[in-house]
Amino acid sequence: MLDPSAGEARLGNDPQSRLDHGPLFDRTGSADPHGNVPDPGDCTTPGGAGRPAPLCRCQREAPQDSRTCDRDRDVKQTLTLFGAVQRIVDNREVSTADLHEEEVESRFEATFGVVLVIGLQATLALVSLDAGWTLIGLPGWVWLLPVVPEAALLLALAWSLPRHRLEQLGLRRTVALVLVGVITAANVLELVALIASLLSAQEKSGGELLLKGGTIWGTNVITFGLLFWEFDRGGPIRRRAPDPPPRDFQFPQDENPTLAEPGWHPRLADYVYTSFTNAIAFSPTDVMPLTRRVKMMMLAESAISAMTVLLVAARAVNILR
Repeated sequence: MLDPSAGEARLGNDPQSRLDHGPLFDRTGSADPHGNVPDPGDCTTPGGAGRPAPLCRCQREAPQDSRTCDRDRDVKQTLTLFGAVQRIVDNREVSTADLHEEEVESRFEATFGVVLVIGLQATLALVSLDAGWTLIGLPGWVWLLPVVPEAALLLALAWSLPRHRLEQLGLRRTVALVLVGVITAANVLELVALIASLLSAQEKSGGELLLKGGTIWGTNVITFGLLFWEFDRGGPIRRRAPDPPPRDFQFPQDENPTLAEPGWHPRLADYVYTSFTNAIAFSPTDVMPLTRRVKMMMLAESAISAMTVLLVAARAVNILR
């Protein structure tokens, strides 16, 4: 529970601020009777018994402008209080082990999936350029267009600097969802272009059709696996909290905990498996969707998969025969 006097928090007395800014001492370098170390830059810190309060930095630098000093003090107090509240909320919601596990998932497992998608599309682009394949008249490099949002997604997932900056702003999950949505939309456009090329009799090579269809289908499975992972119960962080949102998916281990190992909870691999089985069977298998939003997402994935398999792959098999 927050201290009722937290609104009067001072930068010099905040233990976290001492970690962030180094030790803060008054003129004599001593602490007050309560063990708090006064900050020479804090306008509110007393100098201690028998000593006058030290001048704050703004008073020393601009003694004629007291309004500047008051404004600086208010900003310090607000930022300190906000930081204290945020740390307490974060520490209560998720443990350090859970945060580490989520970081491993996003920085390694999710990154591997995105790299695999980029590899599929880059391979198809290189083969298309070498063999002279086109997509409704467009050159082979058109398959590289989704690589731009995919590279941005890699930065949000794996690179520490943008990742931590987005986390400080509370935008990392939102940015990741937007980028995965853009990648999914680009994949749908590529499927539409491929079907248009197929209907106009521009596709005459069975191997070409299989490679194009396989790239679209594989991208579909991985991107929807990432979407399921980010959507279910508010994302990988919130579903580890003591009071997470309601379930979007019902896993067998949730229904019968005796089937699961102690402390089990779904990871990215479970969502990619759910996406794979949905793309193969065109319907849920062992994992059931519970909310309308994930039902619509699974419907969209099944529709993309059905068009890819039934139209593109079937035509490719006929050409090969």
